[in-house]
Amino acid sequence: MGGYQHSYGARGGWPSRRPAFLLALALAFLVGFYALSRPRLERALAERQDALVGQAWIVDGDSLRLAGLSIRLDGIDAPEWDQTCLDAGGRTWRCGRAASRALRERIRGQTVSCRPRALDRYGRTIAVCALADGSDLNAWMVREGWAIASGFGGTYAAEQAEAKAAKRGIWDGTFISPATWRHQKPDRPHHHRPWG
Repeated sequence: MGGYQHSYGARGGWPSRRPAFLLALALAFLVGFYALSRPRLERALAERQDALVGQAWIVDGDSLRLAGLSIRLDGIDAPEWDQTCLDAGGRTWRCGRAASRALRERIRGQTVSCRPRALDRYGRTIAVCALADGSDLNAWMVREGWAIASGFGGTYAAEQAEAKAAKRGIWDGTFISPATWRHQKPDRPHHHRPWG
């Protein structure tokens, strides 16, 4: 039998690049494991934190600062500070500023307690926040029509249905979802103003 040459090494079996291939395969598995486990690890670390308690500084309708940390209210998405909506008569109004104002007036100097749930990709703490009487601020913002329910859990879907049926807040007219607004306005300033 003549001259057939195969691509395997001189001893047969695996190619001579076997160690490099195995190293690359192991590295790919480690990167995949890290990428998949990191969000769970961040959520687990955040959930182990004690509640953050104190006076809150309102950033916008779904963000605040408390105990020196930036906090994003979990499960809701409020209009951006500079976002506008249309009222029932088709007139433009500053719904983002109104949402910020509503949250600020709801808190109005009261002590706020936030239970961390995770960290987002910007390093903000994702939390469910409540007033001293136990009332859930996240749920209140959605129930009053100043934010929409967001996320996969549907935690505040009932509050959203109630606000929509009663035509409260942004549901009294038409609006673009805050996520769509952010996507359509990539060049807008990325600073938040604490007044409305």
